[in-house]
Amino acid sequence: MNHFTLPAALIGLVPAALAMAAEPVAQPTQTSATRAASTATAAQLPTVQVTDTAEGGLGLSLPTVSGSRTGLATLDLPASLDHVDEQTWQERGDSRMADIIARTVGMTPLSATSYSSLSFSTRGFTGTNSVGIAEDGVRLGVASSTTPYPANSWGYERVEVLRGPASIVYGSGTVGATANVVRKQPTRETVREVLVGAGSHGSAKLGLGMGGALSDTLSYRVDAYGHYTNGEHDMSRASGSKLMSTLRWQPTAALRVELLADVSDEKPARYFGTPTVNGAIVPELLGRNFNTDDSDIRIKDKRVRARAQYQINDQWSVSNELYHFKADRYWRNIEAYSYNPAAQTITRGDYIELTHDLEQTGNRLESKLKAGAHQLVVGWEVSRANFGYASSGFDYSTTRPVGAAYHGWDNTSAMIPRFTTAATTHDFYAEDAWALSDRWLLLAGIRRDLTDFDRKDLIGSGTFDKKLGGTAWRLGLTHKLNAQTSLYGQVSQGHDPVTNILTLNLANRNYKLTTARQIEVGLKQQFAQGQGEWTAAAYRIEKKDIITRDPNNALLSVQGGKQHSQGLELSAVMRLSPNWRVEGNYAFVDAKYDQLIEAGGADRSGNRPTNVARNTANLWAHYTTHSSIGRWQASLGARAVGSRFADNANTALSGGYTVWDAALSWRPQAGSTYRLSVRNLTDKLYTYSAVSSAKAAQAYPGEGRRVDLTAEFAF
Repeated sequence: MNHFTLPAALIGLVPAALAMAAEPVAQPTQTSATRAASTATAAQLPTVQVTDTAEGGLGLSLPTVSGSRTGLATLDLPASLDHVDEQTWQERGDSRMADIIARTVGMTPLSATSYSSLSFSTRGFTGTNSVGIAEDGVRLGVASSTTPYPANSWGYERVEVLRGPASIVYGSGTVGATANVVRKQPTRETVREVLVGAGSHGSAKLGLGMGGALSDTLSYRVDAYGHYTNGEHDMSRASGSKLMSTLRWQPTAALRVELLADVSDEKPARYFGTPTVNGAIVPELLGRNFNTDDSDIRIKDKRVRARAQYQINDQWSVSNELYHFKADRYWRNIEAYSYNPAAQTITRGDYIELTHDLEQTGNRLESKLKAGAHQLVVGWEVSRANFGYASSGFDYSTTRPVGAAYHGWDNTSAMIPRFTTAATTHDFYAEDAWALSDRWLLLAGIRRDLTDFDRKDLIGSGTFDKKLGGTAWRLGLTHKLNAQTSLYGQVSQGHDPVTNILTLNLANRNYKLTTARQIEVGLKQQFAQGQGEWTAAAYRIEKKDIITRDPNNALLSVQGGKQHSQGLELSAVMRLSPNWRVEGNYAFVDAKYDQLIEAGGADRSGNRPTNVARNTANLWAHYTTHSSIGRWQASLGARAVGSRFADNANTALSGGYTVWDAALSWRPQAGSTYRLSVRNLTDKLYTYSAVSSAKAAQAYPGEGRRVDLTAEFAF
């Protein structure tokens, strides 16, 4: 039996929340989006009560599909959900998706800033096998430790982060959290948007967006974006481009059909960090790139989708989404470095030349039914992923003096096709949001994932097939203390793979999905007539069946390890006056391995997982004023991340850091904004993420001071 204990910080939370119940409850609603119950006939529109909310707020009054497919407002959802809109990230001067997600509560980025991939640590769990990325509710296919798409924010209107096990909505690999990126939609009003920018290290970017009506029934949205930078390290030049398009046909109010087609081409920086000593960056090695000068990275993605939704009547609707993704990726790099300060040498390993050829086709059929106090959703999703892998041999290393030139590709091993895999997955799910009374709402959901996996080794005898299955569920209860305040609790279960499913091999074919169970309680509130919002969440997650070593034979890897995390998360936004707005968040996490034995029999039980910070925080202050020449806004922000270990032995420690950012914008007239942003004001040297193993001890240093100037136009 699993045993859950709540963090001590929760003790003072519940009484404080209950003390806020003095206000009368609003009229009965099925969601808290402040809609009055309608008694109108089918020919009449329902009455809508509009509540002013804080500019750049937490989105508590907005409906969300990221936390539940029932469309509950965030205030009603018995789960922790972050909301960041386009205006907020523009005010901060953010454009990379990794930066935007990293400023939400408890999310710490892991990949290099120059690489712009989406790998995070949150709630004590790390990487793409525990923290998922989705676009418009569809998980993006991944066959490696990084998710490079979407790299930037152009063409998107908001990001929502569901924290804790999210398998009930997104499937396997989401125990820590899932970030759902929501696209801009076609409109019947003409929209034209332009972004022009330039900055440090020879960087430049250009974004074009447009939308509008083509006829009485057709509308569209098209977004194009390109960027370039020389980078701040040797051989860290990067460039990329993308095109996103949506065509909508809506012949009646009840029927809507959309066709979406996207293409992107990225050439990230060929930089894999700098060697460390005991987890600390060696300043004299900074700026050097120990990769080969003829290295290369190419990432190409193509995505096509067709979506249809039909409102059968006021209570019942059906929708279907058919999608096809294709990813072609190539790496040729030397990615592992270790430094010997006594001998003044650098050992380079992981001479990696490989290709990923991934295609995924899927279909999701879903039905929504409103029946009395119930909002019921049932669905079936099926997908087929085909993956081809080719590589050279990795077991190659060289040792050279620190000052030596690093030219040419030393590994003479040929790149050849190694294996192909195919995974067919069927997901069946159901959710019900049940308004028990004016004050109480019960959300229950269950999901069953079934995967047929097949691997064909093109070299060797590693061909096999396997079936994987996982069950996720959630039971949550929301209590409306008043019209603006909700107290909630939930118990949920999710699952992660022990490694990426598409790269399962003979060594781990017998492993099943890991299982994680969470208990969470929290409080959400709007206050000061909608000028402020805040949330609090306390949780405990227990995960079992992680990979460990047989206690009787340290050479044998088995499932049976355990880990847990517990913590507290706080977020708030407040408009202090017509001129001042502040926003911030703080997360504390206590994460440990309960049972883990590594190679050689080393017992890591009681240790903290790698790249997990106990404390993280973000803070922004915005001052706005108007003059005869337009609107001005000055913003100052800070991001703080506590110290982290680079190894499970907890011997290589990366120090914590606090980085200050600033932005100044001038809007001379509606539709025109000029923005100056400065990242890392003090040019602080810090560790973004680190790794320490038998063949590598290196870190990605955080980005140094960077200045960007952008012009944004809408007409």
